[in-house]
Amino acid sequence: MESNKKEGENPKKKVTIFVNGTPHEEEKNEISYNEVVTLAFPDYPQHPERTYSVTYERGHGEKPEGILSPGGSVKVKDGMRFTVKHTGQS
Repeated sequence: MESNKKEGENPKKKVTIFVNGTPHEEEKNEISYNEVVTLAFPDYPQHPERTYSVTYERGHGEKPEGILSPGGSVKVKDGMRFTVKHTGQS
């Protein structure tokens, strides 16, 4: 049996994450700050002058809660929740 590619053995599982309460299916092991913000605010790439705060909960390991900073990424887990809020403009 030389076939290593079976349907059930895909290393990237689909997980459901929630961004501002909206479910999103992801096939990634990690998600970046830019990807999370774009899920919350699809026009984000057209407005780089805007800043956002991103917090998460129900994550992996010793730090299941935290802040996702610009340029950063975090491992995703099924049921993980992200909150994205505008900052920088009053």
